[in-house]
Amino acid sequence: MKITQENFILRLKQRDEKALEYVIDNYGWVIKTIVRKSMYNLESHQEECINDILLGVWNNIESFDESRNTFKNWLGGISKFKSIDYVRKYSKHLQNQNIDDVEIKVEDNTHENLLENELSDDIENILSHLKEKDRDLFLKLYVQEKDIDTISEETGMHRDVIYNRVSRGKRKLKDIFKLGGR
Repeated sequence: MKITQENFILRLKQRDEKALEYVIDNYGWVIKTIVRKSMYNLESHQEECINDILLGVWNNIESFDESRNTFKNWLGGISKFKSIDYVRKYSKHLQNQNIDDVEIKVEDNTHENLLENELSDDIENILSHLKEKDRDLFLKLYVQEKDIDTISEETGMHRDVIYNRVSRGKRKLKDIFKLGGR
């Protein structure tokens, strides 16, 4: 059976590798564009990230719902989140990669600022879907990396309330971006 625009999702759900090839041929540009934009300074890890995205599509295709979103947008969401994961994972290695570059990094941190601004924009865009209280909790917990006890003291909220709000917020974001079990 030939893979077409009308049947490639069904064929992916049936674990047809030719359907994945169809995705690569017809939607690979979406993945590459997002990965290259997000990981412009991590060229050596871009191919690994692309492969990880395709694996994510393969493993999570059951969570895709055609009635709620287009495949292209769903794929773009997965690509963006996976790219952000890779930037977080490898950006620390960039800072310590070569001792001879330390002087350059101290004098010119433009690269770091661009990366930080892009991550800030992405985080702000993602968290804009949450209520202000929940957004503040996410920022304190995941961006500022504060522990639950500190957040509890600062906000006056009980630990259980914080856990519940964060859990509901995660669920809401997953539903919005159709990432299922990610």
